[in-house]
Amino acid sequence: MSEYNDVKNAVEKLEIMQKKMAAYNHATGLLYFDSVTVAPKDTTAGRGQTMGILTEESYKVFVNDETPKLLEYLKQNEEQLDEKIKLQVKKLDEDYKKISNIPMDEYVQYNILINDAQSVWHEAKQKNDYLLFEPYLNKIVATVRKFATYLDNSKNPYDVWLNEYEKGLTMEVADEYFTALRAELVPLVHKVMSSKKKIDDSFSYKNYSVRKQEKLSDFLMEVLTIDRNHCNIGQTEHPFTINFNSNDVRITTHYHKNNLLSSMFSVIHEGGHALYELNCDDEYDFTALSGGTSMGIHESQSRFFENIIGRSRSFTNYLYPYLKKMFPVQFKDVTKVMLYEALNKSQPSLIRTEADELTYSLHVMVRYELEKRLINGSLSTKDLPAEWNRLYKEYLGVDVPNDTKGVLQDSHWSGGAIGYFPSYSLGSAYASQMLFHMKKDLDIDTLTQKGNLKPIVEWLKERVHKYASSKTPAEIIQICCNEDFKPHYYTDYLKIKFSSIYEI
Repeated sequence: MSEYNDVKNAVEKLEIMQKKMAAYNHATGLLYFDSVTVAPKDTTAGRGQTMGILTEESYKVFVNDETPKLLEYLKQNEEQLDEKIKLQVKKLDEDYKKISNIPMDEYVQYNILINDAQSVWHEAKQKNDYLLFEPYLNKIVATVRKFATYLDNSKNPYDVWLNEYEKGLTMEVADEYFTALRAELVPLVHKVMSSKKKIDDSFSYKNYSVRKQEKLSDFLMEVLTIDRNHCNIGQTEHPFTINFNSNDVRITTHYHKNNLLSSMFSVIHEGGHALYELNCDDEYDFTALSGGTSMGIHESQSRFFENIIGRSRSFTNYLYPYLKKMFPVQFKDVTKVMLYEALNKSQPSLIRTEADELTYSLHVMVRYELEKRLINGSLSTKDLPAEWNRLYKEYLGVDVPNDTKGVLQDSHWSGGAIGYFPSYSLGSAYASQMLFHMKKDLDIDTLTQKGNLKPIVEWLKERVHKYASSKTPAEIIQICCNEDFKPHYYTDYLKIKFSSIYEI
């Protein structure tokens, strides 16, 4: 008889360990959420101290002499485990082999660095002061590069992080994907830019009451079928979603008085993320399998609702009367056609989060190229703004006026999320493939015309959401589409949609 007495006893110990880890993650997550929403400005130091202690304790719960023994015992007796426990053991074993290679003091210091960097990034963006943030980013890049060798020194460091955010993704795969995407999209972008069709979206930049925009957010969350008893909405500089379990999810947005569509679509986008987390089967809560399976699959859900549903002609027809009633002065001369075209106006722009569907992946490509070079050491953080500006001119043909609208626009790097950005484009591609196969089962246009998104959400829940992290991205695509991932659905979707809008 082992020190665990029996398999049942070992499983109980496994569950206790995971619940403790989930509790620490919950606490640190709440600290982060508070820091970017309602916390007073000059509170970074105290929060950093708390974050350091919580991170250290969380590390000790998982990385200790007992964990590998427990996991090994369960692996040796896996025939007595149900499938859910087997998957937990597999995931925890993978995580342990990686995280245990990172010295605890370095792990704790990195989390304190991230806490400080995120606070400084907010200030730097507001002040248009990249030099304020650069020393922190330099440390983050160096640490991320170093941690990659701890996690898997047999791989290129950037490949390690791509795989962390999207299991199976490598630079070779991403290069092939983006090369194919560029070949298809750049000619289409040029055709759109040279089209004689002019779209007037000036109405969206009129003055819009923040109070009314908040009501619009409530309306959109209701239409998306988001359970407000388990999901609220806050305000922050950069919209995001955070989840603690399937019954506690938070989204945020940023209201602009002179840009209605910005917050409107950030709410729909983050709402897609929230639906994924809220619809994960609660049997995975407080385990290693909680939450969405990857950033790419997560982005497929947010991009699906933001673009495929939110910017569709049928949903525009549903939304139009509400907007007309809510904003009668601003929408006085706006027709349904004008609204649909405005929602899909395509032109090279500066801000990724406000980019149209067609040019969006070009923004992602810029970040992908920069991240590769930051990690391999061929680009320094000091030279990053100039190179950012050069690539924006080359890829999108726009001049970057300042760092606030340039290299400081995203929060991801301040949080150490290097390797995340490619998942945004992959998510859009996944979403297009899901749409093609969803149409075999549902009349999407009729449903969205009526604002009845429940059958769409249920279709995704049964094929994507409910599995949480128990399936890989490739397995999710197989379940949804009965085939492997194929990027052509994405480019086909964009060609059909924008050729129609711009009459090319």
